[in-house]
Amino acid sequence: MTALLVGLGAAVGAPLRYLVDTAVKARRPSAFPWGTWVINVAGSLVLGGVVALTPLLGPGFAALLGTGFCGAFTTYSTFGWETLSLLERGRTALAVGYAAASALVGVAAALAGHALLTAAAG
Repeated sequence: MTALLVGLGAAVGAPLRYLVDTAVKARRPSAFPWGTWVINVAGSLVLGGVVALTPLLGPGFAALLGTGFCGAFTTYSTFGWETLSLLERGRTALAVGYAAASALVGVAAALAGHALLTAAAG
């Protein structure tokens, strides 16, 4: 049953990642990988909330939204590839800024999601 929940979440997360990335790139063409950045920050916010609500809603909820949806929606491999690509093109400052902003804002978003839903569930 858990594997099915993970698969269902992933079936929504992966296409949504594609749609969000495409929409962001169309609205904000840039050397900075805004699409992946937005996706990963949003996914961190959601995952922080999932962690906060899992004690109330159970492991099935975590499998569906945490592992399934967030796992398929966010993309560490694309983040890594985009950072390497920036470095290979000589955009060192942009690559470092992208990596640092991804890590810092991603963790802050996870903390915010957790805090918001902990308070709401309160």
